[in-house]
Amino acid sequence: MHGCGNDYIYVNVMECTIENPAVAAICLSNRHKGIGSDGLVLIDRSPIPEADFSMRIFNADGSEAMMCGNASRCIGKYLYERGLTDKTEIRLLTLSGIKTLLLSVESDTVKSVTVDMGEPLLDNMEQFVPTRGLVGGTFVSMGNPHYVIFTEDVDQVVEKGHVLEHHPAFPQRSNIEFAASLSIFSQSQERQDGAFRVRVWERGSGITQACGTGACATAVAACITGRAGRKSNIVMDGGTLVIEWREADGHVLMTGPAEFVFDGEIEIS
Repeated sequence: MHGCGNDYIYVNVMECTIENPAVAAICLSNRHKGIGSDGLVLIDRSPIPEADFSMRIFNADGSEAMMCGNASRCIGKYLYERGLTDKTEIRLLTLSGIKTLLLSVESDTVKSVTVDMGEPLLDNMEQFVPTRGLVGGTFVSMGNPHYVIFTEDVDQVVEKGHVLEHHPAFPQRSNIEFAASLSIFSQSQERQDGAFRVRVWERGSGITQACGTGACATAVAACITGRAGRKSNIVMDGGTLVIEWREADGHVLMTGPAEFVFDGEIEIS
């Protein structure tokens, strides 16, 4: 499945078991010698009553991720369309806590999913990373770390993404976003809804077509730095996500599509 081109292999471990998902993620994610993906996602029952289902995410390098917004939307579509739930509001347990999925359904088909990503963490928000003359960015945690750099040259991600992911400023490594504003000022010179072209270097996977938590982090960073209001369209390589940083409770809402690519069986040796 993919969400805006951010593609993962999804395994329903309620039906089968993967003994070593980290090793399996490395093998299966290889785009030349495996299936090819940004990583592996395991869908399971929730071990706690507060959630309906759970997910674990393993990046293409085998490292386990805390959270993925695109994967969450895909899981919502999978659970509903495969008849594992009839709920249109699903509580999903992740390593970043319980996330609420709101499904938009037409004729038994999930057209889009909104994920309540919770509140961003903004401690130590401003950091300067002295790398190859690159100016500072904004640090936002969406349950996983993101460093958002506003620039007119988003293609810097190719050269600098890996360097920044492993920079000493980020002892647990970081996702990196390069964002260019597509917005304009209103006649009153107040920022309204924003629009940003974003390219993403995802921690553990490299350049990806999209990143849901990265889109959220970019929208939050844009609002904090006065580049946008509380709602932004984030245009990534694989498509557009709509992000709203809700003023009432500080939660970030992410809305976007999810798509099936194919079903199959593979034997893991």
